[in-house]
Parts: sequence; structure tokens; C-alpha cells
Amino acid sequence: MLSTTINKERVSIIGSGNWGSAVGKIIGQNVLKHKDVFDTEVRQWVFEETFQGEKLTTLINRDHENPKYLPGIKFTDNIKATPDLLEACRDATVLVFVLPHQFVREVCEDLAGKISPNARAISLIKGLEIKPDQVVLFSEEIAKRLGLRVAALSGANIADEVAQEKFCETTIGCTSEDGDLFFKLFNTPYFRVNVIQDAVGVQLCGALKNVVAVGAGFSDGLGYGSNTKAAIIRRGLLEMRKFGQTFFGTVENETFFESCGVADLITTCAGGRNRRVAEAFVKTGKPIDVLEQELLHGQKLQGTLTAKEVHDFLAPRGLVNEFPLFETVYRICYENAPIESIVRDI
Repeated sequence: MLSTTINKERVSIIGSGNWGSAVGKIIGQNVLKHKDVFDTEVRQWVFEETFQGEKLTTLINRDHENPKYLPGIKFTDNIKATPDLLEACRDATVLVFVLPHQFVREVCEDLAGKISPNARAISLIKGLEIKPDQVVLFSEEIAKRLGLRVAALSGANIADEVAQEKFCETTIGCTSEDGDLFFKLFNTPYFRVNVIQDAVGVQLCGALKNVVAVGAGFSDGLGYGSNTKAAIIRRGLLEMRKFGQTFFGTVENETFFESCGVADLITTCAGGRNRRVAEAFVKTGKPIDVLEQELLHGQKLQGTLTAKEVHDFLAPRGLVNEFPLFETVYRICYENAPIESIVRDI
């Protein structure tokens, strides 16, 4: 009798912070749910550090919890934390990138030439790199360096709420051939996935909404109220769409009405760190870099940096006046424009 071998997908998660741990919980559950598709062991690369006198990987593997970045949330015991990147990705056919964007190039350099040729990847990294001469999507960076098809996931997904199984939606942008695979990997009753083909639009929304959130924070700091914030959100959404469709002809109008678009924009403008620091900037008069130290423990504020990158990209093209909200946020942050210009000049 002939025997048949079923080649199952082996999933590796690259990253283990707050968001990476919340995602790990979902993936650990879903590979057990879909045993016909996935190998049940999921390796997760964890940047090794000491927490309360023990190695973080030891704590995760023993207690099935990440006590530093997601305390109180239990994982299934099929999540295997490893500090060795190559070991974590050995024989993987699905790579889930969920790490700070500044580490993407270094990780890809370490993995180049050592990944299964039939592997697929998905980026959960919010943001993009805007240079004066080009806009670099992290999915494209990973694809170029590793020679893989790379999808993207983004949405109104606050990690702690996802980990607590509070209902939300997310958007996956990928080719049609990978849609069913990624749907099974991420979809749950509380983390509802919608798959579209516009991976570029998904990533653009995840970065540009942070600029709008800074504007919303300025408005809150000035005490302008809900009507004003709603106007800033609406105008910001229009500029996000205009930027995407001007410089990426493939970006679809419908993408901005997905969770990665308007929903994530609303969430970020209501309670994200970009809004919070911008509000503090108005109320305290302290410089942004000081507030980053005080409120974000030294992490950089994405919205202000992206505003500068957008300005540096638009200025040589003579297009800054086409994006008045983006430009006004930039001028307040970097050119000492009056904060009141957030409503006067948009």
C-alpha cells in the first residue's frame, strides 16, 4: 500500500513583545484548531533578557506566560520560546514578523539564505520608512531580502484588549493564494479577520494614522472638544487616502474603510500614545523628546517622526500644500508653529 505524507505548515513567530505575545496566544490556539493544516508546535523567537532573576524564555516555557510584556495572559503550551533566531525559524514555512521596525533589516540579514524556499511571511509591523526619494514598506523590505511572498496585517488592535479577548477586527492584505492560510492562522470569534488583496494600503494606513493622532492630541490639549477632533479625523482620513492613491496607484478606496483604515484611525486618535504625548506637549510645554522619556520610557513617538518623513518626501515635489493636516502637524512639531494652527491652517 502506498503511504501519503501530508506536509503541514510550520509557523514561527519573530518577536515577543506586548503585541507579539498577544498574537502568539491566537496562533497557538489556531494551529491546534486546524491540525490538518498546521504543525502543532509554534516556535517564537524571544530576545533573551533577565526578568526577576530568570531568563525570559525559561519563564515563558515554564509558566506559559510572558510576565514582562503581557503579564496575566496564559498561552497554550505548544508555544516554544527560543532565544536563537535561526533555531526558531528552522524548517518554518510561515514566518510571522511582529517586532520593532528598527530590527527588521538585521533579522533579515541573519535569516537570508536560511529559510525554506517555499515559505510565506506576514508582517504585523505598523509603520513604513519614508525617505525623500521613496517610500519603503516593511513587507517589501522583507520580501526583497528573503525572497518570500509577504502579506500584511493591521487594524484597530490594542494588544492588551486582544489578549483579553475583547472583540475587535483586523485586516490582512495578501495575494489570493495565501488568504485562506492566513485567515485560519489568525481568525477567532473575538479577533475577526477580513482578507483583502491590498497589502500596500493596509500598511500605509498603519503608518499615516499616527500623524493624524498627533493632530488629535493637539486638539485635546487645547480643549477643543469632540467636534474638532472629529473634523481632524475626517480630514486626516482624506489625506491618508490621497497620499496612498497619489504615490501607490494600486491602493484601493475600500481599504480605508477596513479595520486597518478608519477603525484604527479612530482608536489611535481616541487613546493611543501619539495622541497622549501630543496632548501633554500642549499642556506642559515640554519638548517631545522629554515627553518620550517621561511617558514612553524612551521609545520614539512614531507620529512626529512620520510627519517629518512625509514633509521631507513631499517638499521636493512641491506638494506640501496638498496635504495641509500632515504639513501643519510637521510645522507645529519642528518649526514652532502655533499649536492653534491645527485648526486654523487645515
